[in-house]
Amino acid sequence: MSPRLSFLQWFFGRRRAATKNVPEYVPEYTAPDLARINSPDPAKIQVTWVGHATFLIQVAGLNILTDPIWSERAFMVQFLGPRRQARPGIAFEDLPTIDLVLVSHTHYDHLDRRTILKLGDAPQYIVPTGVARWFTKERIKNVTELSWWQSTTVRALAIYSVPAKHWSMRWILRKEEAGWGGYVIESPAGGIYFVGDTAYDESYFKQIGERFLDIAVALIPIGAYHPRHIFQGVHIDPQEAVIIHQEVGAKQSIGMHWGVFKMTEEKLHEPPLQLMQEVAAARIPPEEFSVMKFGETKIL
Repeated sequence: MSPRLSFLQWFFGRRRAATKNVPEYVPEYTAPDLARINSPDPAKIQVTWVGHATFLIQVAGLNILTDPIWSERAFMVQFLGPRRQARPGIAFEDLPTIDLVLVSHTHYDHLDRRTILKLGDAPQYIVPTGVARWFTKERIKNVTELSWWQSTTVRALAIYSVPAKHWSMRWILRKEEAGWGGYVIESPAGGIYFVGDTAYDESYFKQIGERFLDIAVALIPIGAYHPRHIFQGVHIDPQEAVIIHQEVGAKQSIGMHWGVFKMTEEKLHEPPLQLMQEVAAARIPPEEFSVMKFGETKIL
Protein backbone atom coordinates (compact mmCIF):
# COMPACT_ATOMS: atom_id res chain seq x y z
CA MET A 1 0.00 0.00 0.00
CA SER A 2 1.31 3.45 -0.89
CA PRO A 3 2.13 5.93 1.92
CA ARG A 4 -0.74 8.13 0.75
CA LEU A 5 -3.32 5.31 0.90
CA SER A 6 -2.02 4.21 4.30
CA PHE A 7 -2.43 7.76 5.55
CA LEU A 8 -5.99 8.04 4.20
CA GLN A 9 -6.95 4.71 5.77
CA TRP A 10 -5.59 5.88 9.13
CA PHE A 11 -7.06 9.39 8.82
CA PHE A 12 -10.63 8.26 8.14
CA GLY A 13 -10.55 5.22 10.44
CA ARG A 14 -8.62 6.42 13.48
CA ARG A 15 -10.07 6.56 16.96
CA ARG A 16 -8.45 8.85 19.48
CA ALA A 17 -7.67 6.93 22.64
CA ALA A 18 -8.17 8.68 25.95
CA THR A 19 -4.92 9.57 27.66
CA LYS A 20 -4.42 9.45 31.42
CA ASN A 21 -1.71 10.92 33.57
CA VAL A 22 -0.10 12.68 30.62
CA PRO A 23 1.54 16.01 31.54
CA GLU A 24 -0.08 18.96 29.81
CA TYR A 25 1.90 20.36 26.89
CA VAL A 26 3.29 23.76 27.79
CA PRO A 27 5.06 25.48 24.86
CA GLU A 28 8.30 27.24 25.72
CA TYR A 29 8.59 30.80 24.42
CA THR A 30 11.23 33.45 24.50
CA ALA A 31 10.57 37.07 23.65
CA PRO A 32 11.89 37.65 20.12
CA ASP A 33 15.02 39.78 20.02
CA LEU A 34 13.63 42.38 17.64
CA ALA A 35 16.75 44.56 17.83
CA ARG A 36 18.86 41.67 16.63
CA ILE A 37 16.25 40.57 14.08
CA ASN A 38 16.10 44.07 12.61
CA SER A 39 19.90 44.47 12.53
CA PRO A 40 21.45 41.07 11.80
CA ASP A 41 25.14 40.62 11.08
CA PRO A 42 25.21 39.91 7.31
CA ALA A 43 28.46 37.95 7.70
CA LYS A 44 26.75 35.35 9.92
CA ILE A 45 23.80 32.99 9.74
CA GLN A 46 20.97 34.04 12.04
CA VAL A 47 18.01 31.70 12.57
CA THR A 48 14.76 32.44 14.45
CA TRP A 49 12.18 29.70 15.02
CA VAL A 50 8.64 30.90 14.40
CA GLY A 51 7.20 27.41 14.86
CA HIS A 52 6.51 24.16 12.99
CA ALA A 53 8.59 24.37 9.77
CA THR A 54 8.65 28.17 9.73
CA PHE A 55 12.02 29.83 10.31
CA LEU A 56 13.26 33.32 9.69
CA ILE A 57 16.75 32.88 8.24
CA GLN A 58 18.94 35.98 7.91
CA VAL A 59 22.21 35.83 6.04
CA ALA A 60 24.17 37.96 3.55
CA GLY A 61 21.75 40.86 3.99
CA LEU A 62 18.68 38.79 3.05
CA ASN A 63 15.61 37.85 5.11
CA ILE A 64 14.27 34.40 4.25
CA LEU A 65 11.16 32.53 5.42
CA THR A 66 10.68 28.77 5.17
CA ASP A 67 7.18 27.28 4.75
CA PRO A 68 5.53 30.30 6.41
CA ILE A 69 2.32 29.75 8.36
CA TRP A 70 0.79 32.25 10.79
CA SER A 71 -2.79 30.96 10.49
CA GLU A 72 -4.68 29.51 13.45
CA ARG A 73 -5.40 26.25 11.61
CA ALA A 74 -3.48 24.27 9.02
CA PHE A 75 -6.31 23.78 6.56
CA MET A 76 -8.21 25.42 3.71
CA VAL A 77 -10.78 26.87 6.13
CA GLN A 78 -10.31 28.18 9.65
CA PHE A 79 -13.08 26.17 11.33
CA LEU A 80 -11.63 22.74 10.48
CA GLY A 81 -8.22 21.11 10.53
CA PRO A 82 -5.43 21.03 13.12
CA ARG A 83 -5.50 24.05 15.44
CA ARG A 84 -2.38 25.78 16.75
CA GLN A 85 -1.22 24.56 20.13
CA ALA A 86 1.51 27.22 20.25
CA ARG A 87 1.40 30.79 18.98
CA PRO A 88 3.97 31.98 16.40
CA GLY A 89 7.30 32.84 18.00
CA ILE A 90 7.28 36.24 16.32
CA ALA A 91 4.22 38.23 15.32
CA PHE A 92 3.75 38.64 11.58
CA GLU A 93 3.71 42.42 12.04
CA ASP A 94 7.16 42.28 13.67
CA LEU A 95 8.85 40.60 10.72
CA PRO A 96 11.52 42.49 8.82
CA THR A 97 11.00 42.98 5.10
CA ILE A 98 11.08 39.50 3.59
CA ASP A 99 13.22 39.02 0.49
CA LEU A 100 12.87 35.31 -0.15
CA VAL A 101 10.38 32.54 0.70
CA LEU A 102 11.14 28.82 0.36
CA VAL A 103 8.16 26.47 0.00
CA SER A 104 8.85 22.74 0.32
CA HIS A 105 5.46 21.37 -0.82
CA THR A 106 1.75 22.13 -0.93
CA HIS A 107 0.35 20.58 2.26
CA TYR A 108 -1.61 23.10 4.29
CA ASP A 109 0.84 23.21 7.19
CA HIS A 110 3.59 24.22 4.74
CA LEU A 111 1.80 26.28 2.08
CA ASP A 112 -0.62 28.56 3.92
CA ARG A 113 -2.73 30.74 1.65
CA ARG A 114 -3.53 33.40 4.26
CA THR A 115 0.11 33.95 5.09
CA ILE A 116 1.18 33.99 1.44
CA LEU A 117 -1.44 36.60 0.63
CA LYS A 118 -0.16 38.75 3.51
CA LEU A 119 3.39 38.48 2.16
CA GLY A 120 2.15 39.29 -1.35
CA ASP A 121 4.27 39.58 -4.47
CA ALA A 122 7.17 41.47 -2.90
CA PRO A 123 9.35 38.50 -1.88
CA GLN A 124 10.79 36.05 -4.37
CA TYR A 125 9.29 32.58 -3.94
CA ILE A 126 11.24 29.38 -4.61
CA VAL A 127 8.92 26.40 -5.06
CA PRO A 128 8.98 22.81 -6.38
CA THR A 129 7.96 21.89 -9.91
CA GLY A 130 4.26 22.40 -10.55
CA VAL A 131 3.63 24.75 -7.62
CA ALA A 132 4.00 28.07 -9.50
CA ARG A 133 0.51 27.70 -10.99
CA TRP A 134 -0.98 27.87 -7.49
CA PHE A 135 0.76 31.23 -6.98
CA THR A 136 -0.36 32.43 -10.41
CA LYS A 137 -3.99 31.81 -9.39
CA GLU A 138 -3.35 34.03 -6.38
CA ARG A 139 -1.88 36.74 -8.67
CA ILE A 140 1.64 36.25 -7.36
CA LYS A 141 4.17 36.20 -10.18
CA ASN A 142 7.57 36.48 -8.50
CA VAL A 143 8.02 32.70 -8.40
CA THR A 144 10.84 30.37 -9.45
CA GLU A 145 10.25 26.63 -9.82
CA LEU A 146 13.11 24.22 -9.20
CA SER A 147 13.36 20.51 -9.84
CA TRP A 148 15.70 18.41 -7.69
CA TRP A 149 19.34 19.50 -8.04
CA GLN A 150 18.42 22.61 -10.00
CA SER A 151 19.55 25.93 -8.57
CA THR A 152 19.01 29.65 -8.78
CA THR A 153 20.91 32.64 -7.44
CA VAL A 154 19.61 35.48 -5.34
CA ARG A 155 22.32 38.08 -4.83
CA ALA A 156 25.12 36.35 -2.89
CA LEU A 157 23.15 33.15 -2.37
CA ALA A 158 22.83 30.00 -4.44
CA ILE A 159 19.64 28.04 -3.66
CA TYR A 160 19.46 24.36 -4.63
CA SER A 161 16.41 22.13 -4.61
CA VAL A 162 17.29 18.74 -3.11
CA PRO A 163 15.41 15.43 -2.85
CA ALA A 164 12.96 14.46 -0.13
CA LYS A 165 10.71 11.41 0.23
CA HIS A 166 7.20 12.77 0.66
CA TRP A 167 4.05 13.73 -1.32
CA SER A 168 2.19 16.91 -2.22
CA MET A 169 -1.42 17.91 -2.77
CA ARG A 170 -4.10 20.37 -1.64
CA TRP A 171 -7.20 18.19 -2.03
CA ILE A 172 -6.98 14.91 -0.19
CA LEU A 173 -8.80 12.76 -2.77
CA ARG A 174 -7.08 14.14 -5.88
CA LYS A 175 -3.95 12.88 -7.56
CA GLU A 176 -0.66 14.42 -6.53
CA GLU A 177 -0.60 17.86 -8.07
CA ALA A 178 2.99 19.01 -7.71
CA GLY A 179 6.49 18.27 -6.52
CA TRP A 180 8.17 18.50 -3.15
CA GLY A 181 11.69 18.69 -1.79
CA GLY A 182 14.13 20.43 0.49
CA TYR A 183 16.59 23.28 -0.13
CA VAL A 184 20.25 23.96 0.44
CA ILE A 185 21.26 27.61 0.60
CA GLU A 186 24.93 28.22 -0.14
CA SER A 187 25.99 31.49 1.47
CA PRO A 188 29.32 33.18 2.22
CA ALA A 189 28.73 32.20 5.88
CA GLY A 190 28.16 28.51 5.10
CA GLY A 191 25.44 26.18 3.93
CA ILE A 192 21.90 26.08 5.31
CA TYR A 193 19.87 22.90 4.71
CA PHE A 194 16.08 23.14 5.06
CA VAL A 195 14.88 19.55 4.86
CA GLY A 196 11.14 20.23 4.48
CA ASP A 197 9.00 17.12 5.06
CA THR A 198 10.53 13.73 4.37
CA ALA A 199 10.72 10.07 5.18
CA TYR A 200 14.13 8.44 5.38
CA ASP A 201 15.79 7.35 2.16
CA GLU A 202 18.93 5.24 1.88
CA SER A 203 20.51 7.43 -0.79
CA TYR A 204 19.07 10.96 -0.77
CA PHE A 205 20.85 12.31 2.31
CA LYS A 206 24.16 10.66 1.56
CA GLN A 207 24.04 12.35 -1.86
CA ILE A 208 23.28 15.72 -0.27
CA GLY A 209 26.19 15.30 2.11
CA GLU A 210 28.49 14.41 -0.77
CA ARG A 211 27.45 17.41 -2.88
CA PHE A 212 27.41 20.04 -0.14
CA LEU A 213 30.49 19.85 2.05
CA ASP A 214 29.90 22.91 4.22
CA ILE A 215 26.45 22.64 5.82
CA ALA A 216 26.67 24.94 8.81
CA VAL A 217 23.13 24.21 9.97
CA ALA A 218 20.41 21.73 9.03
CA LEU A 219 16.75 22.31 9.89
CA ILE A 220 15.40 18.77 10.30
CA PRO A 221 11.84 17.59 11.10
CA ILE A 222 11.50 15.49 14.24
CA GLY A 223 7.71 15.26 14.75
CA ALA A 224 4.50 13.81 13.24
CA TYR A 225 5.76 10.22 13.07
CA HIS A 226 3.47 7.90 15.06
CA PRO A 227 2.15 5.29 14.33
CA ARG A 228 5.23 4.28 12.38
CA HIS A 229 3.50 1.77 10.10
CA ILE A 230 1.48 4.69 8.75
CA PHE A 231 4.00 7.52 8.73
CA GLN A 232 7.36 5.89 8.11
CA GLY A 233 6.79 6.36 4.38
CA VAL A 234 6.37 10.15 4.66
CA HIS A 235 7.88 11.42 7.95
CA ILE A 236 11.08 10.67 9.80
CA ASP A 237 11.21 10.08 13.54
CA PRO A 238 13.92 11.47 15.88
CA GLN A 239 16.18 8.46 15.37
CA GLU A 240 16.11 8.94 11.60
CA ALA A 241 16.58 12.69 12.07
CA VAL A 242 19.88 11.94 13.83
CA ILE A 243 20.92 9.68 10.96
CA ILE A 244 20.19 12.46 8.45
CA HIS A 245 22.20 14.91 10.57
CA GLN A 246 25.14 12.54 10.36
CA GLU A 247 24.78 11.68 6.68
CA VAL A 248 24.64 15.29 5.49
CA GLY A 249 27.57 16.23 7.73
CA ALA A 250 25.85 19.22 9.32
CA LYS A 251 27.94 21.10 11.87
CA GLN A 252 24.74 21.81 13.79
CA SER A 253 21.10 20.76 13.42
CA ILE A 254 17.84 22.15 14.77
CA GLY A 255 14.70 20.05 15.20
CA MET A 256 11.51 21.40 13.64
CA HIS A 257 7.99 20.23 12.65
CA TRP A 258 6.80 19.62 16.20
CA GLY A 259 4.92 21.37 19.00
CA VAL A 260 2.44 23.42 16.95
CA PHE A 261 -0.10 21.22 15.14
CA LYS A 262 -1.40 17.92 16.54
CA MET A 263 -1.46 15.84 13.36
CA THR A 264 -0.37 12.38 14.55
CA GLU A 265 -0.61 10.27 17.68
CA GLU A 266 2.57 11.05 19.60
CA LYS A 267 2.30 13.72 22.30
CA LEU A 268 3.28 17.22 21.19
CA HIS A 269 6.18 17.36 23.65
CA GLU A 270 7.49 13.86 22.87
CA PRO A 271 9.71 14.58 19.81
CA PRO A 272 12.37 16.72 21.58
CA LEU A 273 12.51 14.27 24.50
CA GLN A 274 13.02 11.39 22.10
CA LEU A 275 15.56 13.45 20.16
CA MET A 276 17.66 13.96 23.30
CA GLN A 277 17.75 10.20 23.85
CA GLU A 278 18.76 9.51 20.25
CA VAL A 279 21.45 12.20 20.29
CA ALA A 280 22.91 10.70 23.47
CA ALA A 281 22.73 7.17 22.04
CA ALA A 282 24.65 8.34 18.95
CA ARG A 283 27.27 9.99 21.21
CA ILE A 284 26.65 13.38 19.65
CA PRO A 285 27.22 16.46 21.84
CA PRO A 286 23.76 17.72 22.86
CA GLU A 287 24.43 21.23 21.52
CA GLU A 288 25.11 19.76 18.06
CA PHE A 289 21.48 18.70 17.53
CA SER A 290 18.89 20.46 19.67
CA VAL A 291 15.58 22.29 19.53
CA MET A 292 14.71 25.96 19.98
CA LYS A 293 12.10 27.83 21.97
CA PHE A 294 9.41 29.64 20.02
CA GLY A 295 10.80 33.05 19.15
CA GLU A 296 14.39 32.11 19.95
CA THR A 297 17.21 33.36 17.73
CA LYS A 298 20.50 31.58 17.16
CA ILE A 299 23.60 33.08 15.52
CA LEU A 300 25.92 30.62 13.83
